[in-house]
Amino acid sequence: QLQLVESGGDSVQTGESLRLSCVASGGVPYTWGWFRQAPGNEREGLAVFKDGGNTYYSDSVKGRFTVSRDNAKTTLFLQMNNLKPADTATYYCAAFALSTGDEVGDWKFRYWGQGTQVTVSS
Repeated sequence: QLQLVESGGDSVQTGESLRLSCVASGGVPYTWGWFRQAPGNEREGLAVFKDGGNTYYSDSVKGRFTVSRDNAKTTLFLQMNNLKPADTATYYCAAFALSTGDEVGDWKFRYWGQGTQVTVSS
């Protein structure tokens, strides 16, 4: 059973940066994703990382967020730059895609982490 644990969430000011991490144990994912959900909103897909290095981003974070993976293939990162109050949400890591889609948010994943909170104040 794969387990995912996110970390790195914090409270920051507008324009600052954060790097989230997601550590996988019990397996080595070939596909990973980052999602977020703010209170009262639907879950939003942010980025997908595929084994081999292909990455995909939602329009809302393209150019500001970067997804990457460590050489051991067990940790996924999300570098978030120029953060805005609209980025405030709980951020989730996901692994092992069940299905893909034209949009990042359409991808379905089998495993999910518990989330890490990011709060951006103006």
